Amino acid sequence: MPCAITDYLNAAWFFDWFVNNASYIFVFIFMMIESSFIPFPSEVVVPPAAYLAVQRGDMNVFIVVLVATAGALAGALVNYVLAMLIGRPIVYAFANSRFGHACLINEEKVRKAEKYFDKHGATSTFIGRLIPAVRQLISIPAGIAKMNIWIFCLFTALGALVWNAILALLGWWLAQHVMLDQLYDAVEKYNGYLTIAGLIILSLCVVYIIYNAFKTKKKNHNAFKTKKK
Repeated sequence: MPCAITDYLNAAWFFDWFVNNASYIFVFIFMMIESSFIPFPSEVVVPPAAYLAVQRGDMNVFIVVLVATAGALAGALVNYVLAMLIGRPIVYAFANSRFGHACLINEEKVRKAEKYFDKHGATSTFIGRLIPAVRQLISIPAGIAKMNIWIFCLFTALGALVWNAILALLGWWLAQHVMLDQLYDAVEKYNGYLTIAGLIILSLCVVYIIYNAFKTKKKNHNAFKTKKK
């Protein structure tokens, strides 16, 4: 258990530091980090910021949500641009390699995948912002697929806004019921519930995608049979 204890102590140390130094600029910076390729939990930023906004009144909950959303969008754009500039050439180089062909991957399939994501990626981008461990990664396929940047920004911002509003609501609720010295443990506890909710959303999305895939195959099969007759 040493790793778990170390992680707990590091998170607790940062939480205490953030509570003592919270400001809009730090909310923006840490949410930008959280949304980029550096793993960092938004749960230790937005809920305590919202809590302090209610308790101390030196920040506004609504502005906390907006600043956190702006930071999340900035971080997501970092991933998007890096994936577009670096990731795409690597993916295409792999698709054109002998090993790629051995894995049944070729340039045509990659182009089809890009077109599909460009067409349906808006929904994926929005939902992905609500799911733990996916939030930071969803910008990468969007960048590789060269998804329209304005659509990407719109749905990333909307998804981040919903997530940050949920976290801020948690912070606001905790401000009514929990003392400051109990805040970290309370956030950890409710973050577990949010993680479970996110995993349920992910499971439902996977089921929906599989259902649609089978539905499409069945339609194509029936159309082929009709045409054959």
